[in-house]
Amino acid sequence: MAILENLDYPADLKLLLPNQLLQLASEIRSIIIKTVAKNGGHLASSLGAVELTIALYRVFNFPDDKLIWDVGHQAYAHKILSGRKDKFSTLRKKDGITGFPKRAESKYDAFGVGHASTSISAALGMAAARDIDNASYNVISVIGDGALTGGESFEALNNTGALKKNMLIILNDNEMSISKNVGALSSYLSQIRTAPEYTRAKKDIGRLLSRLPKVGHTVYKTAELLKDSVKKAFIAGSLFEELGLSYIGPIDGNNLSSLINVLQRIKNMNGPVLLHIITKKGKGYLPAEKEPAKFHGVGPFNIETGQLLKKASVIPTYTQIFSDTLLHLAAKNKDIVAITAAMPGGTGLTPFAQKYPDRFFDVGIAEEHALTMAAGLAAAGKKPVVALYSTFAQRGYDQIVHDICLQNLPVVICLDRAGIVGEDGPTHHGVFDFSFLRHIPNITIAAPKDENELRSLLVFACDYNKPVVLRYPRGQAQGCPLNNPIASLAIGKGELIKADGENLIIAVGSMVYPAVAAARILATDKINCSVLNARFIKPLDENLIESAVKNKKHIITIEENALAGGFGSAILEFLAIKSIPFNNVTCMGIPDKFIPQGSRSELLSDNNLTAAGIASTIKNLYK
Repeated sequence: MAILENLDYPADLKLLLPNQLLQLASEIRSIIIKTVAKNGGHLASSLGAVELTIALYRVFNFPDDKLIWDVGHQAYAHKILSGRKDKFSTLRKKDGITGFPKRAESKYDAFGVGHASTSISAALGMAAARDIDNASYNVISVIGDGALTGGESFEALNNTGALKKNMLIILNDNEMSISKNVGALSSYLSQIRTAPEYTRAKKDIGRLLSRLPKVGHTVYKTAELLKDSVKKAFIAGSLFEELGLSYIGPIDGNNLSSLINVLQRIKNMNGPVLLHIITKKGKGYLPAEKEPAKFHGVGPFNIETGQLLKKASVIPTYTQIFSDTLLHLAAKNKDIVAITAAMPGGTGLTPFAQKYPDRFFDVGIAEEHALTMAAGLAAAGKKPVVALYSTFAQRGYDQIVHDICLQNLPVVICLDRAGIVGEDGPTHHGVFDFSFLRHIPNITIAAPKDENELRSLLVFACDYNKPVVLRYPRGQAQGCPLNNPIASLAIGKGELIKADGENLIIAVGSMVYPAVAAARILATDKINCSVLNARFIKPLDENLIESAVKNKKHIITIEENALAGGFGSAILEFLAIKSIPFNNVTCMGIPDKFIPQGSRSELLSDNNLTAAGIASTIKNLYK
């Protein structure tokens, strides 16, 4: 008899027998695998956290108790158990349930997430609010070992130990984030994982002391010293307890009965507790167990074989173009170094790391550190290229301002996944970078229209002796034949692709080709448009723009960025400074709202950022 289909409320789970809980885990894994195979999503991490989720729902009372997931890659079982199993087939689809916890979606999602290293801070805030209100609910943070490398996690741990609030932090250690974990913390956790002797020794000491008829102050102090010496002998440090947390573990996070027993015992402990569990990423699905990185964030795949359904395209992605071009440049310039924040595969830097290991730095989930480290490299004469997703660059804003631009250091920041990203939704769309970067002095910002421009702009950026930001979208490039040799581009120079129209479309980056296509559509209705590829957001090609806007009936700016403070705003500011009338300017881009999930094509269409949408908008100007 199926368990999950008869589980209507989370409280029903508390009535199940131990063997039924094991069956439930199997059924949850089955629905996760089937859904992700169809919709894509974060598979391996969610499969590894199934027993943890069941144990949490067995022991605690959600939503009265508060459960905060870090990033949310592990939260699929949580969504299924919290009343969303009937909607789970819509995971990551337009108008469906999201791939990450979202407060507006369910009362069981205590905190919305999508970026790493936030859960401990949020949990501490909730624990503090609870104590102010004299309430008594439990607060639980679940954080992965990858997310624990982020600086915000350490800030939160430090404050948690100082405030001594009752809360539980579960460190879900699967020895891997999106890419292989790096850094001292990863090594520290590895030592804990491989030192069961410490746990046994700690128990032996406890038994020894319990046999003493009377434990005085001196004996107590001796016991504390002995405990510390044993701990340091076996795990080379006591980081969490030194920070003021009670450390428990490591324990098998895929052993359901053991998890339930431990959670029941520590549920009412005083002060902050860190429970360290070891889980297997991809557990229950052999292809994901063998290749957890491949199945971290995966597109639709064949369940039987584990092979992706989408065939590789002969057209390279912008990420591949960036990767190949950087290798080409690094071969000629030994000062070029590359930095990423736990995303060597996603940003295309894995080949660079393999060829130039001494010139490659993966700093973990630490964008702030990555950018200031790049500033240090630049100050010492190197040419650092920092590759980040646009949405994660937001976390390093202060470092871009103070450490890079204020000192006018030649750091190249390459923003992948800029613009609409797709099914991962609002936490991952990279639609704010023009807006939060454009006003910074000393910065140059450019967006290529195709692969040749990306190559040329990267050559320019690596030759230029000041800060440069390049931003490019997710997915395939345009399929243009590649120019060889690669020509550089002059700073701040755009191009007039199509002239002699009564209207002017000024497009940038990913919107240039749709603008050209829209002009063709409009020409069939006798509406003629010139098309200008701005190429640079800062500095603008002022001479070209000033001459192009003269005597135009309508001027339309198009960008795959937020309209507020974006490229269109830059054009309007320029026209105002030049005292050029702009009552005939229409700005197209991302409106002042967070864009939901959906396929990239669906979301671009919803916002009229397709050839058809642009043409329709311009036609409406005539009405």
